[in-house]
Amino acid sequence: MPAIDIHAMHKMSRDDAQDAADQLAQDLAEKFDIDYGWDEDTIHFERTGVNGTITVDGKQIHIVAELGFLLSMFKDKLEGEIRRYLKEHFQCTFSN
Repeated sequence: MPAIDIHAMHKMSRDDAQDAADQLAQDLAEKFDIDYGWDEDTIHFERTGVNGTITVDGKQIHIVAELGFLLSMFKDKLEGEIRRYLKEHFQCTFSN
């Protein structure tokens, strides 16, 4: 399966970054009917056609998403939207 794998550096406190990641997960859940839950520093999310994780620590956000066949056709668009969101809401810089 095609995957999105994004590493981004942020300058927020760990708590603020986790709050922002939780807001992202809530937004995705509402827009795309995605189920999610926290396990320590990691949000696990899934729905038909996609599953993955968002890991947040004091300096970095790491997003991994495995895409099913239909969503794989939109991989570049989805990845661009994720990067835009991270820049806008986390003021992130990217290492990949």
